[in-house]
Amino acid sequence: QVQLVESGGGLVQAGGSLRLSCAASGLTVSRNTVAWFRQTPGKERELVAGISWSNGNRHYADSVMGRFTVSRDIAQNTVYLEMNSLKPEDTATFYCAAARWYTVRDQPSDYDYWGQGTQVTVSS
Repeated sequence: QVQLVESGGGLVQAGGSLRLSCAASGLTVSRNTVAWFRQTPGKERELVAGISWSNGNRHYADSVMGRFTVSRDIAQNTVYLEMNSLKPEDTATFYCAAARWYTVRDQPSDYDYWGQGTQVTVSS
């Protein structure tokens, strides 16, 4: 049974940092592309960042480029999202997702497995 468990969310002031973790079981992050999405009420889930399993390439949304870093620890079977210089508009529920695609895809429907989400709130 595949499980993705996110952690690390919380309340932070603008300009602060958080590190989200996505711990995987039932699949290996070295053989699955893992992405981070975020969603706010009334809006569609949007891709934030992802790392492909085939070559480790990283993809970022323009809105987080230079502020967020996605990485993986194969030994821990975990993918991380380091978020710096956080802004109030980053407030959302963040989800990790996994699929066997060679590259990071930007549509939620392309992913087979999802975590339960972790809330990130950035105060101004």
